Amino acid sequence: MVKVVISLGSIFFEDAESIKKVAEVLKKLAKSYNLYIVTGGGETARECIKIARDLGANETTCDYIGIALTRVNAKLLISALKDAVYPEPFSDYKEVAEAKAMVKGEEEKGKIAVMGGVSPGYTTDAVAAILAEYVNANLFIDVTSVDGVYDADPRIYPDARKYDKLTAKELVAITTKEELKAGSRIVIDPVAAKIIERSGIKTLVIDGSNPRNILDAVHGEHRGTEIT
Repeated sequence: MVKVVISLGSIFFEDAESIKKVAEVLKKLAKSYNLYIVTGGGETARECIKIARDLGANETTCDYIGIALTRVNAKLLISALKDAVYPEPFSDYKEVAEAKAMVKGEEEKGKIAVMGGVSPGYTTDAVAAILAEYVNANLFIDVTSVDGVYDADPRIYPDARKYDKLTAKELVAITTKEELKAGSRIVIDPVAAKIIERSGIKTLVIDGSNPRNILDAVHGEHRGTEIT
């Protein structure tokens, strides 16, 4: 089975309906692909991180707060996926790989593995990139609230230029300009970019406003940014 790792951004965890919609798409994909999903923390995580900073917490503490919220979102997604998923979010790359390797029946092979954050210092995009490298995935898809990688944040700079294609080296150069803090809004963090560069895994950055875009991207149709 083709292995696909998907990083799901905050756009999917705003309400129950949004989670249900993306869960339906993932269940369809799991019938033909070996799926690994990493969930972000979303606005709730950012709000909690802001409160922690206001209380004087350091960045590592803020990271751990964000990680806890990513795992809450992982549980919410698991609740929506029901029997199509492993019952608990994984917290370690090796655990995920071993769980997938041990399955025997066809139904078990199609089960979706879900995990949230792992360690301080990087976002769940980096977690997803590391997971993709560890399990030798065929495709890594970063699903965000924007439609690809830009030379500046398009939500702030309307004239920002979007890239249809980038080399991994170019992606690293772009992302290292950004500040990496707990709750960061950058499309792909520098750690994820370096992992993508060294692993050579095909990577797509796509818009998640319509969950159907995920289905199209896996099938080779997208309007995002392809990292070559």
